[in-house]
Amino acid sequence: MTTVRKEAFGRMPPEDGGGEVEKFVLQSESVRVEIVSFGCIITTLETKDRDGQFSDVVLGFDTLEGYTRGHPFFGCVVGRVANRIAKGKFSLDGKEYQLFVNKGPNSLHGGAKGFDKFLWSPEVLPNGVRFFRLSPDGEEGYPGDLKVWVTYTLSGGELAINYQAQTSKTTPINLTNHAYFNLAGQGSQNVYDHKISIEADSYLPVDDTLIPTGEVASVQGTGFDLRQPVELGKHFQKFNLDGFDHNFCLRQGQDRRLVARVLHPPTGRTMEVHTTQPGIQFYTGNHLDGSLKGKGGATYPKHSAFCLETQNWPDAVNKPNFPNVLLHPGEEYNHTTWLVFNTA
Repeated sequence: MTTVRKEAFGRMPPEDGGGEVEKFVLQSESVRVEIVSFGCIITTLETKDRDGQFSDVVLGFDTLEGYTRGHPFFGCVVGRVANRIAKGKFSLDGKEYQLFVNKGPNSLHGGAKGFDKFLWSPEVLPNGVRFFRLSPDGEEGYPGDLKVWVTYTLSGGELAINYQAQTSKTTPINLTNHAYFNLAGQGSQNVYDHKISIEADSYLPVDDTLIPTGEVASVQGTGFDLRQPVELGKHFQKFNLDGFDHNFCLRQGQDRRLVARVLHPPTGRTMEVHTTQPGIQFYTGNHLDGSLKGKGGATYPKHSAFCLETQNWPDAVNKPNFPNVLLHPGEEYNHTTWLVFNTA
């Protein structure tokens, strides 16, 4: 049985139009999650360890101000296109589009003001909450009026995130949630003792600005072979890795499939990721530097969290050999990701 309740979380600054930000608390016997209408952000996700003790396993802030001041996309929905587009450029039907460039020479996570920086309209459901917004034609340089619905539902230990969209003009679209996890509890100093596996036979090598080169490389015999569980700290040392920020290529298909599993042996917490998406970006918080004060005054140093962002492949709009990222009028974008929390 899931309960859903609504609370106030704060007001948007006047320069961002004011507006009430609401928080929705979804609670089952084993998981408690808090999601706010600003950026559809997961601000809290509490799950049990093997002794039945709850801990909050996502990074974030105690107040709205933390999220409006700028942060590395903690817990939010990113779009219109998650991840990177090379030089912020793409061509559609003979027309070139220029997006805002906000990460080195590239456009990242929707540009200067992506979906994470807007107030969405919420609707309470029996076991969750649905958020809606209309991204107008030309927003951040993207074509078409895009209607977007993001639905969070909780059932037992399973949090489902469904993304739907419809457009008035052909547009690239790639939506994901950017939660940062630490199964030891947010504020823990690293994720080196986590064991992870990713069901991917190939990954995308990147250039020095993290744009895929276009090659789809086998993980066999490399540090990217995570098909069997590895302990992250030891794995980094063995392969002399500074961390991961790479797309892993998943088996194609619209069906739900298990794509990643994380275990934290000291607490017994486990997290499984299931999705309909063609890729998963595995990121190990390489750019966290301890400068942000998070929940309860915690600091978040490098490698203090991991992200498993289910999505299309980065820069797919410029790579004909990558999965299709275009949504056409009359079609519906519809993807779901399931996060399943348990104990071992």
